Amino acid sequence: MTMTRRDFLSASAALAVTPVLAGRAGAAPLPREADIVVIGAGAAGIAAARRIMAANRKVIVVEAASQIGGRCQTDVTSFDVPFDRGARWMHNPDTNPMIRLARSAGLEITTAPSGQKIRVGRRNARPGETEEFLAALVRTNRAIDEASRKSDVSCASVLPKDLGDWAGTAEFVLGANFAGKDLKDISVADKARAQDRNTAIGCRQGLGTLVAKLGEQVPLSLSTPASRIAWGSRDVTVETPSGKIAARAAIITVSSNVLAAGNIKFTPDIPKRTLDAATRLSLGSYDRIALQMPGNPLGLSRDDVIIEQSNSTRTALMFANMGGSSLCSIDVGGSFGRDLSAQGEAAMVAFAVEWLGKLFGSEAAAAVKKSSATRWNAAPFALGAMSVAGPGGQASRKVLTEPVGCMYLAGEATHETLWGTIDGAWESGERAAEAALRRIGALKDAEPAVPVRAPRPQRRAPARQATPFSPIH
Repeated sequence: MTMTRRDFLSASAALAVTPVLAGRAGAAPLPREADIVVIGAGAAGIAAARRIMAANRKVIVVEAASQIGGRCQTDVTSFDVPFDRGARWMHNPDTNPMIRLARSAGLEITTAPSGQKIRVGRRNARPGETEEFLAALVRTNRAIDEASRKSDVSCASVLPKDLGDWAGTAEFVLGANFAGKDLKDISVADKARAQDRNTAIGCRQGLGTLVAKLGEQVPLSLSTPASRIAWGSRDVTVETPSGKIAARAAIITVSSNVLAAGNIKFTPDIPKRTLDAATRLSLGSYDRIALQMPGNPLGLSRDDVIIEQSNSTRTALMFANMGGSSLCSIDVGGSFGRDLSAQGEAAMVAFAVEWLGKLFGSEAAAAVKKSSATRWNAAPFALGAMSVAGPGGQASRKVLTEPVGCMYLAGEATHETLWGTIDGAWESGERAAEAALRRIGALKDAEPAVPVRAPRPQRRAPARQATPFSPIH
């Protein structure tokens, strides 16, 4: 039986996003001063810089990597189709400014196709089995929602006891594949507050390509890590290997893991309250194993999404025949994905081939002609995939939105409802830019800010409500 995407998302709730980089030639020379300096050229940093430029203020973006994009990268050379190694989907097409900007930039916007399959061994799930799975997801989500109204405990601690043969699959879909962490490491409040990742929207050229395109006119310096930030209530100085930049405010968009790791030094030290919040919002693990399989040996349709009935979280999600190509992505996450990634790319590819063989037969291994795997936990300027609050940690998202002197934090970790998505990263960058501009007197109090999408009051729904499925990341 094939589930519709709206069936799946109604039951499983919204799925988040992980982001990798499309570059651009050249970079702006490093200035000695600016009105606002932005640390990081991912979606949040580019959004912030564009807003500052729109207010006719001087901005410079410093990026540690050699490319724009942060955790949003598109590989355009390895395969016969653009491969989003990080963020794959945008959401909320009626309100998401990135979708309008993509069209204005001449990029092709696509909607995720309907239909996905569950494998039970080497066959597709029967209608009754699919109904059992959807019912298991509904019961689990209801339990999480109810628990979130009482205390911020772990999602695993409130799981229904009657999930039966679907327990492992439900835990994978709602945990590792949703946020890159197992349910025992996810706050019920954070999960319940996550806004619907409505209709999944992609970019034919890749989301990394989109972010790079939107950053083409932004003044930035690549391969320029911020090593130290001296800050106060009125100004800030950012030290880099290429020199120092004096500014009236700074927007810091590095990941919560990079911030907590102390990779940027602060003078004086950044408040413990802020660092503790970043630690409680640590990044989950989510990676993709790309396999090129010419000739469609698995007999799957274009952009098919495949999961399996599993008795554990040692499992994966497949996005097959991407864009009508021969490329398939096997996605792994959570503690299993973290352990697998630590073993290296060869071990990751071996698991993917083994997993396909279990579901489609041993001939799957012989069909793989080329492979590649992401390893986000080892990426020095990311150190993981997307943020998710641990038990008791959901309130930390608001802490990260509080200014520290004349510094403002942005990025998906700072968004209370769109965390884990490129949508949330972009909006957080715009919000931080608004706050910084007001601080330096560049906006009048009565001047309208960038419109903010309000979170929906209730995310869960009965299994058959018309809500489309969005494959994570």
